[in-house]
Amino acid sequence: MSSDYDPTEFIDGDLQAHPSPGSAAPAGASPGPRAPTREEVDSKVTEAQQKLAQLKRAQEELERERAALEETRRRQLEFQTGRLEMVQNLTRGLGLLEEAEFAARRDAEQMAKALVDLRAALAKVQAINENTWTRDNFNVELTRALTTLENARLESNAARLKFPVLAAQPSQPAPDAPATETGPRSLLAIHSFSDWCRLGLAGLALTWPLATVVGLALIIFLALRLRH
Repeated sequence: MSSDYDPTEFIDGDLQAHPSPGSAAPAGASPGPRAPTREEVDSKVTEAQQKLAQLKRAQEELERERAALEETRRRQLEFQTGRLEMVQNLTRGLGLLEEAEFAARRDAEQMAKALVDLRAALAKVQAINENTWTRDNFNVELTRALTTLENARLESNAARLKFPVLAAQPSQPAPDAPATETGPRSLLAIHSFSDWCRLGLAGLALTWPLATVVGLALIIFLALRLRH
């Protein structure tokens, strides 16, 4: 019985593909990567420094852009806050002024009507002429004149109640007060010579008992000394 013999069946392909470290490199194999030279290292250092400078410039540019954006955001916030504040203030101011204008217009209309009524009442009062009255129409004209005066008084009182400016009384100048001396006065300025005489007599009348006692004591003392 014959069999085919294959010598490759007993050969490990991995051992052939990866030679052992101690084994010598086969002839014709290419050497490994060479070490970088100094010029190549310097070139790479310069390239790295340039990249760092570019990154620094980019960072500074980003910082400026960020600062500009923050300033824009601050201004936008200031605009929104100021706008809201001004809208509120202007709305409130318009409301107050409209109310004040309405009240002023109403007061002006009432004042204009009061002016017309007061002018009419004044004209009626000034139109009264008692020189034209006769004995026959005296009572009638007097009654009519009193009625006119009463109506004018009513108009004046009504206007005074509506408008406080009419209730103010004109200021009257105060009468000149007599000049008074407020400072202290001396006794010579208060009393005359006769007053001084009366003042001295009054003092003597008050002090003569004491003077008498002192005189008697002095006489007794002298008498006792003379005896000794």
